[in-house]
Amino acid sequence: MSFFLNEVVPWGRSFEEYVSMFSLSREDLAQDILGCADGPASFNTHLTERGGRIVSIDPLYQFSRDEIERPIQETYGTVLEQTRKNAHEFVWKSIGSVEEMGRVRMEAMNDFLSDYPEGLQSGRYVAETLPTLSFSDQQFGLALCSHFLFLYSEHLSLDFHIRSLIQLCRVADTVKVFPLLELGTKPSRHLDSVLSVMEEAGHSVSLVKVDYEFQKGGNQMLVVRRNGPGLKMEGSQDRRKEPDEESRNRAKAL
Repeated sequence: MSFFLNEVVPWGRSFEEYVSMFSLSREDLAQDILGCADGPASFNTHLTERGGRIVSIDPLYQFSRDEIERPIQETYGTVLEQTRKNAHEFVWKSIGSVEEMGRVRMEAMNDFLSDYPEGLQSGRYVAETLPTLSFSDQQFGLALCSHFLFLYSEHLSLDFHIRSLIQLCRVADTVKVFPLLELGTKPSRHLDSVLSVMEEAGHSVSLVKVDYEFQKGGNQMLVVRRNGPGLKMEGSQDRRKEPDEESRNRAKAL
């Protein structure tokens, strides 16, 4: 998929949100971690500060710090406006208001921006995107995918989801994906088929309830534990259509 910075709304989540949405234990945080579609989140920043080992991937990382910061500032108000319009789709508990959401997310993104130049140079931020990964087999103990797979089910095909999870299971022993809803708080149209394919491939698959819920009904993660060589799919294609601007803005608020 071609990627241009003016086509996306960079929007990042905090370390604490990652820990909550993926139910990350001390043992989880001690593993070699791959973060997929991390964008300008601060999870990499603060895990590294705590001595953790993590690589984040996102096509966003082909751009410089200033090139990423500019659209964050320019679209901040738009994201908050879209969130207000769709406030009924969210649970205002851990985050109490649209304004608090903006503050928490902007703080996370500023932490990312401060860390980004050094992290890019040291290889912690890598410009890659699913469904193709350059990493070695079982290079990571844990792979996390936040607000990408399943959320964009209208735009990303079933084939894309399957290929992506096969790749994640190739490079990591355990894969966690959150949330399992599409935009608009309905279950992903691809979830049942993905579960069946991954089970048929010999992987252990489970749906796990988590404490985190911001998108209404979005309190489950998918956990896939690698078992065996997995499934190879020949001749499949990435059938994707680009999300429209409203979809991108709504997704970044989640």
